[in-house]
This record gives sequence, C-alpha cells and structure tokens, in this order.
Amino acid sequence: PRSIQLYGVDPATVGKAVRMIVDEDLADHIDLNFGCPVPKVTRKGGGAALPWHGELFADLAAAFDGRPERARPALSEVARMMRRHAQLLADWMGEQRGVTDFRKHVAWYLKGFAVGSDLRGALAGASSLTELDELLGTLEIDQPFPAQVVGRPRGRTSGARAVSLPEGWLASGHSHSVPAGAELAHSGG
Repeated sequence: PRSIQLYGVDPATVGKAVRMIVDEDLADHIDLNFGCPVPKVTRKGGGAALPWHGELFADLAAAFDGRPERARPALSEVARMMRRHAQLLADWMGEQRGVTDFRKHVAWYLKGFAVGSDLRGALAGASSLTELDELLGTLEIDQPFPAQVVGRPRGRTSGARAVSLPEGWLASGHSHSVPAGAELAHSGG
C-alpha cells in the first residue's frame, strides 16, 4: 500500500492536503500525525503542540453528526474501534504482525475503563484476531467513557516529556495562525 504521513500544523491546510491526496489518488493510507513529540516538529506548532489550538478532534465528529456536544465513546464503541484497528493492521501487515503491532495500543484504548489487569494483559498479548475477538467479548461493554480521564494523557505513562513550542504559542488557544516555516516537511522520528 502507498502511505503518506502528514505532520499537521493547521487543520485547514492539512484538510486541503488530504483532499488533494485523495483526489489525485496518491496514497492508500494517510497518517495524520498530530501526536509527534519531536522538538523539530513541535517547535513549529505541529505534532503534539497542535491540540492546544483547537477544541482540533472529538468535537469534529460531533460537528459532522450535527451535534453540539463532545463525543465520548462508551466501552462498546471503543471495543468496536479496537477490533477495527487490529483488522486494518492485519489487512496491511498480515494477521500475525498486525495483531502484534496492535498490542501497544491496548492500554491507550482502555485507560480509565474498569477492566481488570488480567484481561488487559491478555488483550495486550493477543496473537490472532480470533483470540482478540474472544477477549473483547468478555469486556463489560456497557461502561460509559470514564470522566476521570477527560483531558488527561492517554498514551505514555512513564512521565511527561518537555515539549518545544513556538514563541508565544500558549498565549492563545484560539489563534489559527501558522508559525513561520511550519509548512516545511519534517519527519517526526
């Protein structure tokens, strides 16, 4: 598959780039990397710095559905998304590699939900889509999104890393101006 990775700074610019890539059939997969912590990306307002300047992702889903509230998925929806994520990786990399790659995302998906450590460990050790299906089937899926994790990091738990930001970036969370030089292509890692 043809893949393109975009390091976004401005949602409108990224949107235009994605539309062009789709219209011109330039890729089968587009990775929008808005979580990159690498200083050469965040210093220009991209990657992990981007979410500061927007209300930039769950709200979009609600807006596209015509709802004013922020979308917060219940565990049933999270489990469906986990399965879809694993399936897409398996389709792309082969089942064994795809499911193995998916394991690193389990803790992020389940953060804050009441899921025992044994089940979390088993999900993070799944070796096939069938095994993943069986384990996902044991989740108590009627749990609402855990309010205690709203606004808290869902990824790395080994401690915060310093983020390099453009001068004045935190002065306003509503500015949509793009820092000079932010459009330059950079690999985040």
